[in-house]
Amino acid sequence: MRNNIQLPERVDLARCPTPFQLLTRASKRWGAGRRIWVKRDDLTGTTLTGNKVRKLEFFAAYAKARGIDTLITCGGLQSNHARATAAVCAQLGWHCELVLRGKTAEPSGNTLLDKLFGADIQVVEAPHYQRHLVELLEQTAERHRLLGRNPLIIPTGGSNGIGIWGYIAAARELLTDFSNQGITDAAVVTATGSGGTQAGLTLGMDMASANIDVIGIAVSDDSTWFNKKVIDDIEEARKQWPDLPALRRNPITIDDFVGPGYGRAGTEIYALIAELAALEGVVLDPVYTGKAFYGMLELIKNNQIGAHQDIVFVHTGGIFGLFPHHQQLAGLLEF
Repeated sequence: MRNNIQLPERVDLARCPTPFQLLTRASKRWGAGRRIWVKRDDLTGTTLTGNKVRKLEFFAAYAKARGIDTLITCGGLQSNHARATAAVCAQLGWHCELVLRGKTAEPSGNTLLDKLFGADIQVVEAPHYQRHLVELLEQTAERHRLLGRNPLIIPTGGSNGIGIWGYIAAARELLTDFSNQGITDAAVVTATGSGGTQAGLTLGMDMASANIDVIGIAVSDDSTWFNKKVIDDIEEARKQWPDLPALRRNPITIDDFVGPGYGRAGTEIYALIAELAALEGVVLDPVYTGKAFYGMLELIKNNQIGAHQDIVFVHTGGIFGLFPHHQQLAGLLEF
């Protein structure tokens, strides 16, 4: 009965179900006798690429029901979530303002797309952003109210009690993929940067009583922070939807592969991105999926991923964030 809970209303934005693909050559090279699969959530839509649009389907429905006409959100200059939010606003005819951490919004990657979608961008240097983000978002919302608009603030990554529904739904979609392929026991691996995707997948699999481990590979912060964030997001959702069950399993986060910090990567990550692209035609990014895929391979190599014969990587997208790193990649390639 836990898995029969009705999902809240959502706006049809993502192209689902996304493909579920066996990486045959990657499995042979790195699988150590296991099968490596990828859930292609990088293919949720051309300009809405990635995991963020699954969450935004539920935010959009929540906003529509309340007469919202402006979405305000935040993140780094190359935030995938910010870009996806700007795209949704353009699609729905809403205003969008992005509060982005950094120094200068250069017209490349996601920031170029943000502007193409008509979003207003407010760039805030990191120290002030980190100390005053809540205040900055509230001030931005009040400015829009004074203009006669009805704004909604969406937190970093769309990760809160509303956003987790995107990956509770995705967990159900994955279970159908597993059934179609005869998979009954697997590890699901995802990059985790704000915790919402990990929270939704973890609760979704727990609700189904599935023999599935959900492993978040941290791209920032540490495992203590993410494990708490997963539980907090779930508890926030349960306050609004009391029928949603409590989490029975402990979240699993690995924080060994953050590297030099958020948005920065070591040479091993760039090398893996190039190798996998040539091997399977699957493109990762150095901020999220590159680190997570590398971490997954390290767990497999060191036999730290349990006895699962099927390892499923949830590709959360982020290809537009690849282009600002072109110099690091160019050093590995011949032109």
